[in-house]
Amino acid sequence: MSPTLILSLIAGYFVVLIIIAYLTSRKATSESFFIANRNAPWYMVAFAMIGTSLSGVTFISIPGMVATQSWSYMAVVLGYIVGYLVIGTVLMPLYYRMQLVSIYTYLEQRFGFWSYKTGALFFLISRAVGAAFRLFLVAGVLQFAVFDGLGVPFAVTVTVSIFLIYLYTFKGGLKTILWTDTFQTLAMLVCVAVSIYLMADELNLGFAGLVKTVKESAMSQIYFSDPKDDKFFWKQFASGAFITIVMTGLDQDMMQKNLSCRSLPDAQKNMFWFTLAIVLVNVFFLSLGVLLYQFAAAKGIALPTDPATGKLIGDNVFPLLATNHFSLFAGVVFILGIIAVTYASADSALTALTTSFCVDMLDIKQYDEAKQKQLRQATHFGFSIVLIIIILIFRAINDQSVITSVFKAAGYTYGPLLGLFSFGIFTSRGLHDKLVLPVCVVAPLLTWFINANSKAWWGYEFGFEILMLNGLITFLGLLAISRPRNLELNPVA
Repeated sequence: MSPTLILSLIAGYFVVLIIIAYLTSRKATSESFFIANRNAPWYMVAFAMIGTSLSGVTFISIPGMVATQSWSYMAVVLGYIVGYLVIGTVLMPLYYRMQLVSIYTYLEQRFGFWSYKTGALFFLISRAVGAAFRLFLVAGVLQFAVFDGLGVPFAVTVTVSIFLIYLYTFKGGLKTILWTDTFQTLAMLVCVAVSIYLMADELNLGFAGLVKTVKESAMSQIYFSDPKDDKFFWKQFASGAFITIVMTGLDQDMMQKNLSCRSLPDAQKNMFWFTLAIVLVNVFFLSLGVLLYQFAAAKGIALPTDPATGKLIGDNVFPLLATNHFSLFAGVVFILGIIAVTYASADSALTALTTSFCVDMLDIKQYDEAKQKQLRQATHFGFSIVLIIIILIFRAINDQSVITSVFKAAGYTYGPLLGLFSFGIFTSRGLHDKLVLPVCVVAPLLTWFINANSKAWWGYEFGFEILMLNGLITFLGLLAISRPRNLELNPVA
């Protein structure tokens, strides 16, 4: 594929997004920016959330990791079901009863000012890191496929990418994003389906042959044997449940869409259908991974490896095959798909960061609408700059699979949120509010220390379940600084 063709595709794609943004952001207010006027149809929210939750990490890393991790990630996906059940039956009723715009307002009413600010701060760190990782991935693919050949520096690629996101989100916010993410989710799903179909056709596989090939491949194995293995099924399953609870249920980005539904029953319907869809979509991505390696083996294609270690670079397998060894049509579909899935995640994250900072840190509701607009747009621009800086840092230090990096980072930064919300929901005690931030800082540090030494101490290697350890340490720390609850000061259950 020529760089000119790819640049034309990117330009045309963003023209469509900007047209959607123009049509949906007219007469935009803070309420439409933050929660889409609480009037979004549940089925639209469910569909738009698919693209938001998957991101370029799923699109690139999950197919790429099957060569070394097989289908171990499927255990995490099955754990999602439990996590979404908890969100729909425990967290959503709480959020709707309190009519929240930012979910971290719950912590203020339950514990106090410092608990509230601590929760919001850890979200801002968590989502900024997560969004930057996802954007880092797609910027790297575009750099590899297009801009290296043109001599364009990586910093320019990143800056232009984020500027384009800012351009179509700064005015309409969530109201616009529900429409753009619906379009982008559709583009992503079409890409996966077309890629699977074209590879199956190239390998002379019908539907039955496709299913048989994936099922019988050694790369579709799920690990049940060794509990100490970080790929062990039940460890992955439990991790998936807790990852879902914190990265969806305790995350302003994902819950902001749910809170835009017209009622709690609508939001719960959205969560039910979204759960079914997300499991099926991940099955397609894992199947795609098996086919990618089967295709490369059948065609005798050398896969990308690290020159220093000789290890396979799984994140580069799909981009390499799509842009150099697939048909032109398939390559076009791939470029559109990765842009769609990554920007569906990134635009939502940028809006959620803006929402949380404006509501939780600036208390934006105290100002008139004109001042709110000014603060909102300045914050939106500021977080765009923050994301650029973080991505450039990752470019300098990243040396492992992006999906592992994302969830490892989440295990440390989302753990305090898991501990805080769990303590608020499952205990009746109050907290010495000013001590909450120190506890939530110490807990990830202790988690890191235990993780760094667990293999030497016990022969146990932590995987994604590091999140549960972090949440537990936070919970115990909060219990140590707790006190009998003053119901008059903290009336929220």
